[in-house]
Amino acid sequence: MAAGDMASTRLGARRQHLRPLKRRGLVLLRLTAIVFAVLLFCEFLIYYLVIFRCSWPAVKTPADAGGLGTPEPVLRAMFLADPHLLGAVRGHWLDKLRREWQMERAFQTALWLLQPEVVFILGDIFDEGKWSSSQAWADDVGRFWKIFRHPPHVQLRAVAGNHDIGFHYQMNTYKIKRFEKVFNPERLFSWKGINFVMVNSVALEGDGCDICSGAEAELLEISHRLNCSREQEHRPQECGDGQRLPASAPILLQHFPLYRRNDANCSGEDAAPPDEKYTPFKERYDALSQEASRKLLWWLRPRLVLSGHTHSACEVLHGAGVLEVSVPSFSWRNRNNPSFIMGSVTPTEYALAKCYLPCEDTVLTTYCTAAGGLVLLTLVHAGLVASPLHFGWNMLRKFKTT
Repeated sequence: MAAGDMASTRLGARRQHLRPLKRRGLVLLRLTAIVFAVLLFCEFLIYYLVIFRCSWPAVKTPADAGGLGTPEPVLRAMFLADPHLLGAVRGHWLDKLRREWQMERAFQTALWLLQPEVVFILGDIFDEGKWSSSQAWADDVGRFWKIFRHPPHVQLRAVAGNHDIGFHYQMNTYKIKRFEKVFNPERLFSWKGINFVMVNSVALEGDGCDICSGAEAELLEISHRLNCSREQEHRPQECGDGQRLPASAPILLQHFPLYRRNDANCSGEDAAPPDEKYTPFKERYDALSQEASRKLLWWLRPRLVLSGHTHSACEVLHGAGVLEVSVPSFSWRNRNNPSFIMGSVTPTEYALAKCYLPCEDTVLTTYCTAAGGLVLLTLVHAGLVASPLHFGWNMLRKFKTT
């Protein structure tokens, strides 16, 4: 009987010893589950929840207006600007990791949910292309294709920005060729009866340099081809019998915006901050010169212009009602609320919609709130802080007794 009492006493002591360990294990398991859930939400799920709300805008077609004939094909195009992938000189590894992961998740989620047919990037793809070495350039390009990987049926086109090849005084043939080796150098791109003109706006300095003269000559040739495409019935002899372009006014894609004084007339939550709106734009630095802008509008007669560079949103009407849309930056590094433009385009019409990405503030607030909760749970478990439920119950009891 004494031996049995001793055995039961030992068993009870062992259970009492194991109980705190089991409690600690459960607390550790809960903390791990919370950390995993917060990471899953902030690094994956939030992109699906936010981008899922975006949808392609409806575009008018002749069939919608009661017209007869074959419906016009609609092209789904995605326009984004200024990713600014950090380089070897100014890019801190943590900054690279955070911002590039954000762009990768945003882009891959948009591809999966929205299924665009073509993606246009409006310059400043890289942050240090203007001075990067051959090895650094190769590393940056490799990271770009990892972030912006896409299936073969989706086309990706890009125009050069000042951070890709340098401003006019930094630009040279080597940097331009290096960029065009990675991205299709074709300046005139036609698909589904729609003409897109890809402009190297950095070269439109207007000072007669070799690169600038070559860029203008190329644009004049494109202008000639577009003018010929508009004369389908009475084709002038100088147009020749070469490949004909669709008879569609082009969409102009470039990095620098067309000339405007400032962003004072720009509105919306992703427009320039109030303290920057009235800052005058410097020609050939913040925007194209008035002369270059007039040439582009006169030579190409576009129906729509899309540009980047300013990192903020803006809509401007030029000349005879030609709309220009400045696309905000795609990266958290340049703004808290990045976005991109979705376009439903036909040979005669277009409709645009903006798709916002998760705000960086939202993600940081979620992490800070979760971290505070984890600290509180740990302190409650350690007995250093009373449980909020227990504290509230005691306060309620005191209130009832008074």
